[in-house]
Amino acid sequence: MGSPAHRCRDIERQAGYLHPEQCAPPPPRASSHAMWFIRDGCGIVCAVITWMLVFYAEFVVLFVMLLPSRNLAYSLLNGALFNSLAFLSLASHFRAMCTDPGAVPKGNATKEFIESLQLKPGQVVYKCPKCCSIKPDRAHHCSICKRCIRKMDHHCPWVNNCVGENNQKYFVLFTMYIALISLHALIMVAFHFLFCFEADWTKCSTFSPPVTVILLILLSFEGLLFLIFTSVMFGTQVHSICSDETGIEQLKKEERRWGKKTKWMNMRVVFGHPFSIAWLNPLATPDYGKAEAYQYVV
Repeated sequence: MGSPAHRCRDIERQAGYLHPEQCAPPPPRASSHAMWFIRDGCGIVCAVITWMLVFYAEFVVLFVMLLPSRNLAYSLLNGALFNSLAFLSLASHFRAMCTDPGAVPKGNATKEFIESLQLKPGQVVYKCPKCCSIKPDRAHHCSICKRCIRKMDHHCPWVNNCVGENNQKYFVLFTMYIALISLHALIMVAFHFLFCFEADWTKCSTFSPPVTVILLILLSFEGLLFLIFTSVMFGTQVHSICSDETGIEQLKKEERRWGKKTKWMNMRVVFGHPFSIAWLNPLATPDYGKAEAYQYVV
């Protein structure tokens, strides 16, 4: 029987592509307080565009619709609701972008580490030839993050990060709050158009009527587009969580090798134990309780 170092499988199924002795020792682990951020040009641009679109909606809602309104109660109520949703949306986006999604330690597929696993006869480990790491069950390699991510669902350029085990809650909240803020903006635009058709256009906004119409049409297009997109994404994510099957696992039709749990338990795994208002708070880190041990062996 060979040593544990020989009982390894390359995830690419290419024999001899990666040998433990070819792996350099893993780099020193960063501080637990270090912020996670992916330096991807496309992702950074998409993230900046996301924030700019929210700020554009904020500008139109406040300076075109609410501040010129003579109904103080209407302005205060809708202003408070819209700004609350905007804050929650951006907070969720920031947490999804700057939270480690569940990256596997890089470069740990060394001979010494594999031998330290004390594998039993017949057991094997999977290793990633791209980041030279021991690959836990249900982990996949992201070519943009250049890391293996536990329970990776997909890489989202809009949050410039992978959606994985540790930040799926924030991504789900981001899609939910963007859908809600888009719906709210569309409702306010509809009421504003109805009011302006019945009143003098010069009293509808501090801007000229043509500029006001253009700003409202652009906001309507933005709101409708993101309402559809984020609603579909939110529904997809909730279904993925309830079925305990990531987007990549569904796409690849991978064989289920993990225990089946109830839908409610799957939701608690992502949003934390027990159920509380903190589920809706992007600033609250989920309390996962007793974490499941990811198996390296197959």
